Amino acid sequence: MMKRNINIFLMLGFVAQVFGCSKKNDAGIVTPSAGAHIYYVSANGLESNKGTIDAPFQTINNALSHTIPGDTVMVRAGIYNEKVVFPKSGVMDKYITLKAYRGEKPVIDGSAFSVNGREALVTIDKAKFIVVDGFEIRNFKTSTGDPKAIMVEGGSDYITIKNNTVYGIDYTQLPLNGGGNAILIIGNTSDPVTNITVTGNTIHDCKTGYGENLTVNGYVDGFSITNNTIYNAQNIGIDAAGGYAANADPALNYARNGVISGNTLYNIESKRGPLGGHGAIGIYVDGGRNVVVEKNRVSVTDRGIGAVSETNGFPTDHVTIRNNLVYNCWCSGIYMGGYLNYTGAGTSNSAIVNNTLYNNNQALGAFGEIEGEISIREDCTNNVIKNNVIYGGASDMFIHKYTAKGSGNVIDYNLYYTTGAAQWTWNGTSYTDYNAWKAASGSDANSTNGADPLFINTSGLNLHLQSSSSAKNSGQVISDIVNGSTDFDGNARIVNKQINKGAYQ
Repeated sequence: MMKRNINIFLMLGFVAQVFGCSKKNDAGIVTPSAGAHIYYVSANGLESNKGTIDAPFQTINNALSHTIPGDTVMVRAGIYNEKVVFPKSGVMDKYITLKAYRGEKPVIDGSAFSVNGREALVTIDKAKFIVVDGFEIRNFKTSTGDPKAIMVEGGSDYITIKNNTVYGIDYTQLPLNGGGNAILIIGNTSDPVTNITVTGNTIHDCKTGYGENLTVNGYVDGFSITNNTIYNAQNIGIDAAGGYAANADPALNYARNGVISGNTLYNIESKRGPLGGHGAIGIYVDGGRNVVVEKNRVSVTDRGIGAVSETNGFPTDHVTIRNNLVYNCWCSGIYMGGYLNYTGAGTSNSAIVNNTLYNNNQALGAFGEIEGEISIREDCTNNVIKNNVIYGGASDMFIHKYTAKGSGNVIDYNLYYTTGAAQWTWNGTSYTDYNAWKAASGSDANSTNGADPLFINTSGLNLHLQSSSSAKNSGQVISDIVNGSTDFDGNARIVNKQINKGAYQ
């Protein structure tokens, strides 16, 4: 296997490369590169037209068939009942761009179609240097197949999916035997899918069954998922996965080297669909490796952020979860490890640092227990949990480590505060006395318990720190690589060699 060595902490740099494929004039209107051609599409056009603005094509696929590298297909407002497939690739600095006409919102609608197996309304297969920008993609529904709005597969490279709105991608089979996705990036060949950018999209009201809303799975090596909004979902919001049936080669069968940043996720709850319970997760790294999850806002999800392994042989490894806001979730805010009595891969060499957790655990977990603001399941090894502000509700638990499996985990420099009684659990034994907790866990020698972090306004969910907060300048500076160079707001994370606890500097 040829493995690409991508510095995960510089991953966002390739976003700038993607936008280098076009230029903006003084009015901010995107135009193609010099010498490129623009083809126009209108629902009222004709296939026999020449694709000019005055004589547009009628279908997107026809327009795409005319393109060469550097060309743009500009689509006017209207409803397009077609399954769009990119027939060719661009080249470096000459992308093929499929774009909404400025100020208009064209709709790709799947209402008229059946779904045969795994199928999408927009498919990018074995293609490179492609942009999909500004569409509404909707109403692809089935009780027999696996519907997708957008699917990228087959070793595709340098793909940007941005500013689209996706809804009504519904898997309706009962009992459940599969699922759909709003956006699926799947590495299903020996050639990796890489240099993937998914940014500025809105996904809502999809019924995904066992599937997720935005999924990166299999041999995907190098991805950036930023500034998307996902809400009203019945299963996982964003998933970077490994260990499933995406790729036949186990060495290739996991997502790696990615950034999940600046996304907003809310109302992601299993009760919205047939799964029931509280199993839906906002952001999920499950068997993925070398992934940064930062500066995301996650609320009213069953669980907030997970670094978990569901499949033996596919550990979740080298994941950094930092500078996130997680609040008002039904169960745990952040959880990690293998599911109890289910898998043995677990979570290793990962960091949970500088997050602000507030008022999670509003319902009991699957065993009738409080899962914990930070939930540590089985087989967690050599992980770091530091600099977090953990503000519990009236019936809450700060950290819940379920069993004695796992070792080498370091917990310190956190701030604990609750409006109820303080609770921790270590290896299945619960503690309400802070000193007893520290003695049992060997943790938190430099942490603070019982001091109100003094958020600006909890009722308004302004979780910035007041100037007198004890979380100010009391964290441990680890490194830019671990802490990140900027906080949730984009301000310098380390100032005068000091760092705050929580997501804000």
